[in-house]
Amino acid sequence: MEIGDKFIEFNLKGADGKTHSVYEYADKYALCIVFTCNSCAYSKSYGQRLIKLLNKYEDDSFGIIGINSNDAAQSPEDSFENMKKISDKLGLEKINFMYLHDEDQSVAKAYGAQTTPEVFLFNSKRELVYRGAIDDNWENAHLVTRIYLEDAIEYCLDGLEVDFPEIPAEGCPIIWK
Repeated sequence: MEIGDKFIEFNLKGADGKTHSVYEYADKYALCIVFTCNSCAYSKSYGQRLIKLLNKYEDDSFGIIGINSNDAAQSPEDSFENMKKISDKLGLEKINFMYLHDEDQSVAKAYGAQTTPEVFLFNSKRELVYRGAIDDNWENAHLVTRIYLEDAIEYCLDGLEVDFPEIPAEGCPIIWK
């Protein structure tokens, strides 16, 4: 997926047991799709940071969807049952942060996602305006000096072009079937 491309539609089962579509977020001015998982240390370290971003910008019509595309047969920690546990532990349903299961990996392949976490930020026209890393320090939120995703969200919500639309994501490779 290239900057300027339209989002790709999907219907995926959520940790809440219901099937969800990207269209549930049609009212959001900016929408972030994050390919993430339960097993990767990088993804684990960003969970609370993503929740903080959602809380900070939700009143500005911002939404986040998390998608787990890892093959649970090779990575049991990424099973649907464990996704439900993580969602409950973090209270994701209460804050409108859907955590979806891409069991056949078709969505990750369509988007060209390679790592967890890897973000895809779309504007109100559902055009890709940013792709890549969340920030520059996955290990310690207090040592972050570059807030790539947050900067992109600010630009997107202001209707401006993102200065740096692609920053390579650092994380664990998606575990393919």
